[in-house]
Amino acid sequence: MKTVLITGTNRGIGMEFSRQYAIDGWRVLACCRDPASSDALSKLAKQYPEQITVLPLDVTNHEQIEHLSKKLSHESIDLLINNAGVCPSSHSDGFGKTDYEAWARTFQVNTMAPQKIVESFISQVIRSKLKTIVTITSKMGSIADNYQGGSYIYRSSKAAVNMVMKSLAIDLKSKGVIVVLLHPGWVRTDMGGPNGLISTEHSVTGMRRVIYNLTLVDSGCFYAFDSQVVPW
Repeated sequence: MKTVLITGTNRGIGMEFSRQYAIDGWRVLACCRDPASSDALSKLAKQYPEQITVLPLDVTNHEQIEHLSKKLSHESIDLLINNAGVCPSSHSDGFGKTDYEAWARTFQVNTMAPQKIVESFISQVIRSKLKTIVTITSKMGSIADNYQGGSYIYRSSKAAVNMVMKSLAIDLKSKGVIVVLLHPGWVRTDMGGPNGLISTEHSVTGMRRVIYNLTLVDSGCFYAFDSQVVPW
């Protein structure tokens, strides 16, 4: 049985990843900050008790990340999905009204946490068969695709994590580890809002198709949910 570890599974894309992989018979290590407050995730785990294990994890708490890694030290993690992320309010993310404390918090979650997760769980990934690491980013982190400006906090945090993963792809290639960035599209979630163009099911189905076809040649690449290459 293949194993996937997913962060940020209490709602939206992370929960849908958990659902779809559980349906396909994967073992799902579903991590979220406060499982007790996520009724939907608890319900999903009860539906698939043999597949889904819910684990508490605040991705900004490095001690907690290290503790979970030790707890799972004998596991093999075929696929690690860095999905947890935040998007600051537009009221604090425009020129002249930048909330610098929010900027720091956003970098903790969107940029630093994925690196810490990879550093902490790399042994479990390397011993697996698939050896794949995926980070959910955004086209808003693409410098080449920025035609509208604004969103300084969110854009910069995603551009930064893109660079982090590009470097990881280079550093881990000799160990056979695939590191890829995925843009989920504009999804109808609490973060994406009700005007999103696609559903979580559509987005995750597409991203899983991309993941399924990955090889080491793809490591360091940036793909959208529809398999299109996203410009950096």
